[in-house]
Amino acid sequence: MSEQEQKTNVNEKAVEEIQQENEPQSADPLEEAIARVQELEEQLKAQVEETAKKEQDLLLRTRAEIDNIRRRTEQDIEKAHKFALEKFSKDILNTIDNLERALATPANTEDESVKALFDGVQLTLKELLSTVAHFGVEPVGAVGEIFNPDLHQAISMQPAEGVESNHITAVLQKGYILNGRVIRPAMVMVAA
Repeated sequence: MSEQEQKTNVNEKAVEEIQQENEPQSADPLEEAIARVQELEEQLKAQVEETAKKEQDLLLRTRAEIDNIRRRTEQDIEKAHKFALEKFSKDILNTIDNLERALATPANTEDESVKALFDGVQLTLKELLSTVAHFGVEPVGAVGEIFNPDLHQAISMQPAEGVESNHITAVLQKGYILNGRVIRPAMVMVAA
């Protein structure tokens, strides 16, 4: 081979190397990049779905909490309306007790002025009991009822003829309930 042929061969090899460097590499790196992009896209989709699920769960929990708060508030308002009169009712019970004591004392019904006063106290008590009943205040504790520790306060137990055990034999002070809630238990004596 001549020198010129060798130079031509070297030049051709150099040109081939330059062309190879300038030519795009094989499809492998491109395919790898596409695969990587697709993998990242799938990861992002999974993250978006997970975030959407978390957001939906948070939304449901928040709505449930709001509903619970609304329900509790409505119950509190209802209780406030129902039992707003509790303190007032407790105070008015003393007046009812005094009127009942006044009627329990023996009166001389022969005297017209005493009889009129007695009738007036009776009517006043009746009207007062009617008014408090209208607002949900009801008396509890009557002779013969079964003793109920939720409604009655036993002052003493004593044997009584003709009365079954655990039944009320005497009421020392009436008890009252307001819309089902005890505002004052009845003080009673119970048969042993």
